[in-house]
Amino acid sequence: MKKVLIIVSNANTIGPNNRRTGTFLPEVAHPYAEFARAGYQIDFASLTGDTPYLDALNLASDPDNLDFLTGKGWEDMQKARKLSDVDVTGYDATFVPGGLAPMVDMPEDPLLKQVIKETYERGAVVGAVCHGPVSFLNVKLSDGSYILNGKNIASFTNEEEDNYAADDVPFRLETALVEQGAIFHAAEPWSANSIADGRIVTGQNPASAKGVAEKMIAVLEA
Repeated sequence: MKKVLIIVSNANTIGPNNRRTGTFLPEVAHPYAEFARAGYQIDFASLTGDTPYLDALNLASDPDNLDFLTGKGWEDMQKARKLSDVDVTGYDATFVPGGLAPMVDMPEDPLLKQVIKETYERGAVVGAVCHGPVSFLNVKLSDGSYILNGKNIASFTNEEEDNYAADDVPFRLETALVEQGAIFHAAEPWSANSIADGRIVTGQNPASAKGVAEKMIAVLEA
């Protein structure tokens, strides 16, 4: 049985106006559903071990979102273990969902960067969607290069951010990823766009979360 570790943010506010945030519901629920349908073991970790927060509960009527909230998904996410207490070497993949929350506690977290680096270098799959690819920012491999350098990457775009949370985020994610060498792929705002470059799988926005999971599964099963 393949094992996937979903690493979530612990932040619940962002920016100068303390905008409420958390993990964006479909960005965790849709991948969770795909991993579950594939028969994978799914575990949760958060940076602090405190109960994570969910955003976009207004989207609860979507079938996979509702199943997550009323089934095992949200129950398990509330019991996310502290990342430092998890033996990540036992997982075939890690996945980081978005929402604005990762922009608060994931740009620089040293343990998270180490986990991403070591997971990738031992041949496992790393995936993220929307603002989740901020988890790859500042990750350096053993040869000193950025993990993003020369990789085909998607994330929430500058165009999308300008019409969503420009006054709340500390920086534009697309710009930061490109500055570390990412080959950035942007689709029309809010359209589905996911991309696999070897064992790195990323997606642009909530509509891309299902595709990220599907591509991660394809890589894991190859």
